[in-house]
Amino acid sequence: MPVTHSPLRVFGLILYGGILRDPLVRRGVKLTLDALAAALAIRIAAGLLRQWTPHLLSLVAFVALAMAVNLAFRFYAQHYRVLGIEEARSLLLGNLVLTAAAMSVCLLRRSGWPGGEAPEVALGGSLLTGPLWLGLRMICVALHRQGYASRAAAWNRQPERTLIVGAGRAGVLLCQALREHSRRCTVQGFVDDALEKQGVRIHGVPVLGPTALLPVYIREQRATQVILGMAGIPGARLRELAEMARNEGVAVKTVPGILDLVGDRPWKPEVRDIAIEDLLRREPIVIDTEAIQAAVESSVVLITGGGGSIGSELARRVAELRPERLVLLGRGENSLWQAQRELANLFPRQQVEVALCDIRNPARLDQALKAHRPAVVLHAAAHKHVPYLEVNPEEAIENNIFGTRNVLEAALDWGTRTFVNVSTDKAVNPVSVLGVSKRIAELIVANEAAAAGPGTRLISVRFGNVLGSRGSVIPIFKEQIERGGPVTVTHPDMVRYFMTIPEAAQLVLQAGLLGDNGKVFALDMGVPVHIVDMAREMIRLSGFSPGVDMDIRITGARPGEKLFEELFTPGEEHKSRVHPKVFEAQQDPLDHRLLDRSLHALQNILAYPGRGRQREMLECFQRLVPSYRPSPTGLGRAVPAGTEVERVG
Repeated sequence: MPVTHSPLRVFGLILYGGILRDPLVRRGVKLTLDALAAALAIRIAAGLLRQWTPHLLSLVAFVALAMAVNLAFRFYAQHYRVLGIEEARSLLLGNLVLTAAAMSVCLLRRSGWPGGEAPEVALGGSLLTGPLWLGLRMICVALHRQGYASRAAAWNRQPERTLIVGAGRAGVLLCQALREHSRRCTVQGFVDDALEKQGVRIHGVPVLGPTALLPVYIREQRATQVILGMAGIPGARLRELAEMARNEGVAVKTVPGILDLVGDRPWKPEVRDIAIEDLLRREPIVIDTEAIQAAVESSVVLITGGGGSIGSELARRVAELRPERLVLLGRGENSLWQAQRELANLFPRQQVEVALCDIRNPARLDQALKAHRPAVVLHAAAHKHVPYLEVNPEEAIENNIFGTRNVLEAALDWGTRTFVNVSTDKAVNPVSVLGVSKRIAELIVANEAAAAGPGTRLISVRFGNVLGSRGSVIPIFKEQIERGGPVTVTHPDMVRYFMTIPEAAQLVLQAGLLGDNGKVFALDMGVPVHIVDMAREMIRLSGFSPGVDMDIRITGARPGEKLFEELFTPGEEHKSRVHPKVFEAQQDPLDHRLLDRSLHALQNILAYPGRGRQREMLECFQRLVPSYRPSPTGLGRAVPAGTEVERVG
């Protein structure tokens, strides 16, 4: 159906699309409108005092004075369609100045206002001018919003009737953004639990009541959309509110949390669909920024694996602390290029360099660290895919074990004072090659720490699965849902600890840069999550019903997988002074000679590889990590049951 417009609207569209596009013309029109409003103000004031026709000289003199104040306060530069408290405050101040100036003129002349008008006329006109200017701008705002609504109707699209949960700063900013810029939303009300906000109106929008009555308000207001506008809401509460809204058959969206910010960007109320990361969100972590900044500022910081999920997030967090130079080291040129480009956009003043280097190459690694001489090294480069390393254990030895030793030795040779080894909870009572290789890397760091001189700190930090990291379960589930399913889960009882990438990066910095030499720290991972529950929730978030619209298929545990992960071995857990969410893992005394002999044996295995040498590999692993129990479907399948290797430890 064709859209029709009145002749006046057509003329207005032509005028705005042509002449009023020029900034000087727009300012001239604003000045003209404000001058007419001032003339109307003194005309009304004269009429109220029964002087129906003010003298022409009086009119001209008053308008001239009003426009002088207008120009002094630059009211012509205000954007009429965006009216906020700052603009209203400026208009009020300008009105007071105009009133004082008008009275001053009358007092200086002693004969009243120019043209013979009584001083009361000038006083009344000046008091009315400010409200008329404000009213003019409010009309422009109303017309602008009406124009949005009419355009939405012209597109045959009904605007979403929206409820905003949360009437705090985030919710108010969201309401302003939706009303000023969105053609597709009409905000019907706020829902908030704060007693002092009940029954009040914010920007003309009512606070309907508490969140417990959200389903009632959805039905009363005929809402089609609920936006959870609370930037710091815990994941459990977010999940509860989202479920309440979904049960009423309305769309549910949210806004980003504070932890999503990096750089100097202000928080913005960007509406988006709820993600699984939101539902697992915990209370924001508060770190000792000043102490960490003192450890990093004016230093060269090098991050291995700088193009990876963890490495690039560490780089973003470190860049906030303004190091002298930030170096991203890795072997993937495309991922390094992307990370460097992102940092250049977020932190244009930060010097960021790239060292294209494989940590398995000691000579090239030594060359890179000699060139940069970092004071702080954050070692995040590692192979991490459990099933792949079960099939290719030599890669875990070469990259995770000897790669760590190569980076550590080069760092110490060229003056590094702080070395942080990023480890994993899979290093605790390991059943996989990944876990045992990361535990041996922890032993290498602890061994060097024992011999380190004063002022040097070598530390390992363990954490669990990181939401959204490359190869993790969340991207896999998203891809499977986009393909139409099924969503695959290895075991119905599989549970994992999860952290967001920003959480992990912040706590790694806190523990690594402020912890004591030689320690192994573990991060508080919260409550473990059943993977099958996560799969069901992601299916629901995508608009489907688990088991009805999309199946969940159990595929069986993969080689090297545990049903649950542990953060500590028995007796290891110990509170640390570093941070309430950082724990120290108490370590048994290290046998340095055993470590040296076992590493030498692993080097021989790499030099003369072959499937028959996997038994020797297992012997080395179990000598160094007695709690290692190889998975029967992984590396353990290479050794017949009942052999000596299986009984070691």
